[in-house]
Amino acid sequence: MKRRDFLHPRRLAQTAGQVLAALDVVDLSPPPDEPVADVPLLRAARQAMATTFEVLLPAAVAESLPAAEAALAVIDRLETQLTVYRDDSEVSRLNQRAAHEPVVVEEGLFGLLSLAARISAETGGAFDVTAGALIKAWGFFRGPRRVPGEWERRQVLQRVGMGHVELDAERRTVRFRREGVEINLGSIGKGYALDRVAEHLRTHDNIHRGLLHGGTSSVLGIGAPPGQARGWPVGLGHPRDLKRRLGVVWLRERALGTSSATFQHLVHEGRTLGHILDPRTGWPAEQLASATAVAPTAAEADALATAFFVLGVDAARVYCQEHPAIGAVLTPAASAPGSPVVLGNVDFSA
Repeated sequence: MKRRDFLHPRRLAQTAGQVLAALDVVDLSPPPDEPVADVPLLRAARQAMATTFEVLLPAAVAESLPAAEAALAVIDRLETQLTVYRDDSEVSRLNQRAAHEPVVVEEGLFGLLSLAARISAETGGAFDVTAGALIKAWGFFRGPRRVPGEWERRQVLQRVGMGHVELDAERRTVRFRREGVEINLGSIGKGYALDRVAEHLRTHDNIHRGLLHGGTSSVLGIGAPPGQARGWPVGLGHPRDLKRRLGVVWLRERALGTSSATFQHLVHEGRTLGHILDPRTGWPAEQLASATAVAPTAAEADALATAFFVLGVDAARVYCQEHPAIGAVLTPAASAPGSPVVLGNVDFSA
């Protein structure tokens, strides 16, 4: 699907609800009490990775429309490479071969796997792209959703962990040390796609101002909107009440990712279990209702949003203290209601 049209910053609140995925918890509404220049923006959209990607650029730039469409075409190529829903994708072929031999992968994919390995190590395994087999065991791949038995869960966990993955930077190869390891990049792929789109806009079209999002749960701000030096205002929806907003995060050369299990879940023995799994235990994470991470890149923000959702407030606070470029907005689980917890480097307005 392709779509393009124009809007004004003050109309974002009215248009967002009409065109963005209803199941996401992030909206693009500007705060009503902030002065935002009424400069028209061009908006182009494309359906990919099971969601809607959008690029918003100043309409005054003559090349905005062709630049936006060319940039969005990058996402189609990345989906073909990263998806695990096609047997012929590069990641699927990697999963098929890497337990038997080192596999040479494309430079960008190797960099993404290296980033995933770093964040996995920094978070003690709370974020882990080798959780593909675990995702399947719970039926969150193609369904049906189910709770795996204790024996099955333990068996699957033996195939989860970045310690089973050997990355050779010199040869740019990936090898699995154990049979049955499966990489699934669903928790970082949208953010990575936004980073590549932004790179394309900067290097091919000399565009340094715009807002990009993938399903509104992954958002990247390039520069700042006309007349708003603070950056792009991004509203965070409340995970338990879609009519409310937690506040606004301002993005200027920054990205945010949000993780929430509000809509994708199953009910087991009276418990509501979400789709965000703790790769260390094999069970759904339950400490938070939502986790938003803010980082220099969208791939980092996506990965850290998942990690923080698994880790909870205390461990996320330590991570932000140790990584000055990172911030977070965390919402306690329904069993522990309260105001959002704001951590680290994030420009947030309640």
